[in-house]
Amino acid sequence: MSLMTRTIRWGILATGAIATDFTEDLKLLPDAEVFAVASRTQAAADAFAARHGIPHAYGSWEAMARDERIDVVYVATPHSHHHEAAALCLDAGRAVLCEKPLTMDAAEARDLVELARKRGVFLMEAMWMRCNPAIRKVVSLIADGAIGRLRTVHADFGIAGPFEPTHRLRDPALGGGALLDLGVYPVSLAHLLLGAPAQVRAWSSLTPEGVDANTGLLLGYADGALAALSCGIVAGTPCRASIAGELGRIELPPVFFRPDHFTLYRGDEGEGERIEVPYVGKGFAHEAAEVMRCLREGLTESPLMPWQASLEVMEILDEARRSAAAQG
Repeated sequence: MSLMTRTIRWGILATGAIATDFTEDLKLLPDAEVFAVASRTQAAADAFAARHGIPHAYGSWEAMARDERIDVVYVATPHSHHHEAAALCLDAGRAVLCEKPLTMDAAEARDLVELARKRGVFLMEAMWMRCNPAIRKVVSLIADGAIGRLRTVHADFGIAGPFEPTHRLRDPALGGGALLDLGVYPVSLAHLLLGAPAQVRAWSSLTPEGVDANTGLLLGYADGALAALSCGIVAGTPCRASIAGELGRIELPPVFFRPDHFTLYRGDEGEGERIEVPYVGKGFAHEAAEVMRCLREGLTESPLMPWQASLEVMEILDEARRSAAAQG
């Protein structure tokens, strides 16, 4: 039976909080089936399967990757393990939706893209913001000239903590730090709207473990546009975004990467126009639906989250880390 006429079978790789949220959202899609779960231990996989009514549980990633009944695997590990898990699945011929950031650095990201290309297998970074209905409406309005030529993007994502030294956000072995975990959101928004910058400047303060606790970035573009971005694990910030063009601006409310509305200001309007665009479930269903649409159309990458975009975002994050280190 072809993918066009049956439900698409998902495997869930890892059993943490985000895997739980994604699994619950998958159940809202009538053409999706949560078919299997894999963990490093059989006990963890069995417990997750029992909680969510999943018929198959695997005590190793390899065992699930080899199951040819599975159409696509959602990789929900800490990002320090994204490359290993995604490569395992791609090499076995399983399509992959991998949590953000796609990998720890651009070199690893390029390796996954080349593997997906070589195997002819679908790969997509799970940057759910790009599939959010409100964000897609914002992109459409900007493309139609609603606020004119873009000049600035401002966005922040900071959480207060405090976090213990053993927490994954402070653990270098798990890819800890604000930039990879939180900063990927404002960077991805700026990239979505303005593309790859000509220059990247960043400043960071570090935890005792050596990961960034608070980071500011300035992206400069050849046409004079700029993006001012920040992320941190030491203070709660508004988590808003403002997108300004020559003819108006768009304000995204908290949390800017999962909005159900936004406000459009044209010219000198005082109050602006509130535009409601609700999302389904917790917001993960939209990226899952996009993956399934691509699989049914025989695509290896999504036009909403293409490989090149993932690579360029990782290059920005790499350059931000180099710039921050150079600042001392």
